[in-house]
Amino acid sequence: MDAATLAAPARRLPRSRDVLELLKPVTWFPPMWAFMCGVVSSGVPLAERWGFLVAGMMLAGPLVCGNSQAINDWFDRHVDAINEPQRPIPSGRIPGRWGLAIAIIGTVISLIVGFAINPVVGAATVLGVFLAWIYSAPPIRAKANGWWGPGVCAAAYEGLTWFTGAAVMVGGMPDARIIAVLCLYAAGAHGIMVLNDFKAVEGDRVSGVRSLPVILGERRAAHLACWTMALPQLVVVGLLANWGLIFSAALVAFSVASQYVFMQKLIANPAREAPFYNATGVSLYVLGMLTAAIGLRGLI
Repeated sequence: MDAATLAAPARRLPRSRDVLELLKPVTWFPPMWAFMCGVVSSGVPLAERWGFLVAGMMLAGPLVCGNSQAINDWFDRHVDAINEPQRPIPSGRIPGRWGLAIAIIGTVISLIVGFAINPVVGAATVLGVFLAWIYSAPPIRAKANGWWGPGVCAAAYEGLTWFTGAAVMVGGMPDARIIAVLCLYAAGAHGIMVLNDFKAVEGDRVSGVRSLPVILGERRAAHLACWTMALPQLVVVGLLANWGLIFSAALVAFSVASQYVFMQKLIANPAREAPFYNATGVSLYVLGMLTAAIGLRGLI
């Protein structure tokens, strides 16, 4: 432990504000956005399932996503004690093994809520919490692998939450066309997760973390991320057009074309321009998700 930890006053129970900080509410938005895309794509009127809708949003955000943050902070506590000693666990504001206890309690509550909604959502929740644990916990610790780590995040944050949103509303298995589109957007989100690694390239290189920018070099990793984001969206455009959703297909195609313009700036200097692309290209990507969801709504 470092000096900040030793200086912290002894506390037997964590305070609620420290638990909330551990759960990182700022990270809840992406999965809740994907969840709402699932809700929209289902075609079910909100008024018919509003209670399940609220429960599903809580499941996608504070429970599964928040719990994944607690899991990550617990297994990263020794690293955080060096890099971010002010975080709730290394600072001692969440004392002893309470970090692990919160992660376990969050897992149990998530599973209870998931199965209370319906068996399909329950099964998706099992997979979601499983991905959260293998992402951070040894021996798998997928986050240490530049290929698997972004894939686990993309599957959990984009694919599973979209699926959950649709399954909550229809009360069971979503339409196959919804599943096809959500899988494509989840695949593309792998590239978005790779972009997050550009902010810590030097630190990852020194500490031996094998992120894709470290393994491939920044320029090649940026090219890979761009292709990974673009190709699934182009397939979505083709599917929407094939299903007769010409207007939706055209809007998603316009989104991809706009992203391409911003990609050129990203590739020129990936480490510097990754935050810019997150604010522009990634925003267009998630707006395209909603556009596709609205189109699918007309088919169901």
